[in-house]
Order: sequence, then structure tokens, then C-alpha cells
Amino acid sequence: MLAVAFYSPGVPRGLVFFDVDGTLVPRTSSGQHLAESLGHADAVREAEAGYAAGTLSNQQVAVLDARGWQARNPAQVRGFLESLPLVEGVEETVDWCRRQGLAPVLATLAWEVVGAYLCDRFGFDRACGPRLTVVDGVYSGEVAEHFDENDKRDFALGVAAELGVAPRHCAAVGDSRSDLPLFAEVGMAVAFNATPAARAAATASVSGDDLRAVLPVLATWLETMPPR
Repeated sequence: MLAVAFYSPGVPRGLVFFDVDGTLVPRTSSGQHLAESLGHADAVREAEAGYAAGTLSNQQVAVLDARGWQARNPAQVRGFLESLPLVEGVEETVDWCRRQGLAPVLATLAWEVVGAYLCDRFGFDRACGPRLTVVDGVYSGEVAEHFDENDKRDFALGVAAELGVAPRHCAAVGDSRSDLPLFAEVGMAVAFNATPAARAAATASVSGDDLRAVLPVLATWLETMPPR
């Protein structure tokens, strides 16, 4: 599990956890984008539909996806991520969080390499996600570490505990099934371009093509945040 910290020393005012697929990556997923480049898009599309419908677990999806990575190397995949479609306003939203004393963190089921890329590009503190096995510098086609929606919640709560921040001082921005366990634990859950189930579980719901659409909700939450 990736956990590379960039945040300055001291206890942040709060944390904001951002999902990746369906949230930062609109109308598709990072897995689907990479599968298009790796040549197994149909298999991933079918597997992700099964996860959304609840007929496949995240572990089963990961196994099916991982097979398409065989014999590719991390540098190739990093290059494919340069064209990853993203909503507007990611950099500005991360900057806003930092100006408010909020640590921006990726809580996601996307592959570890995706989280690492987004941390490097936009300055998120850290990320979580499943890992692929690398043997002799190339992907073997197998999963090294699985990661599901409950692991995602536990990762987020673990980061909060490490930084000395109570869950009520944390917010989560997400869109779907994998965000529900985390939504249930934080002080502010924002459904962004979300499924009906995620909207029902969230504190607030926002739609748009720019991540900055969530900032007014987060600003209001800060104004009413209970004292530490």
C-alpha cells in the first residue's frame, strides 16, 4: 500500500479524502484508461460493470485486470497516465485545501501506480490502492496486494489517527459504492457526480465538470466544524 507523505510538519486542521475513479477521473476509470493502452479494455469494462452491479468483488476485478499488465514495465504505464482524463480544477482544489490547513489525501481503489502519479502531479499527501507484482522489472500479471472499500476506509482512518485528526474533522469526496464505508465515518461526505446510493449516503451532493464545485460545501463545513 502506497503511503508517501508530503505534508508539512504539524497537525492539520482536518483532512479531505478524494476518490479517483468516477470522481477525479470522469465518466470512466483509471483502470479502463490504462486497459485501453494495454490492450485489454473489453475485459476490464466487463469486470468493472460487474463490480458496479455487485456481482464481482474488487478482488475479482483486480485479478482480471492484472492479467493484461503482463510483461509491461512501470515506465510504460507511467507514460500512459500522462493522458489520463481528469476533471478540471484538481490542482486548484488541492491548493485550496492546503490554504485552509486541510491535508488532501487520495482514498481510492485505483492501482497504486495511479495514486503515486497523482500525488506527484498535484501534491496530494499520500494514496492507497492495490499493488501489482513486479518481477525483473516488469509486471507479472498477478496482484501483489488486494484492496477493497473497507481497506479504503481503514486507510483513511489510519491516516487521520497518524496525523492526530478526529474522523469528525475529516471530509470525503466520492461517487460510488466504494466510498460508502468511508462516508459513514467522516464529518462531511460529499457525493460528486455520484450514483444514487452514494448521494443517499452523503451529507451533500454536487455535480459538475470541475472539482472546485465541492469547495463551497467544504467551506461551509469548515465554518461549522466542531472544535478540536
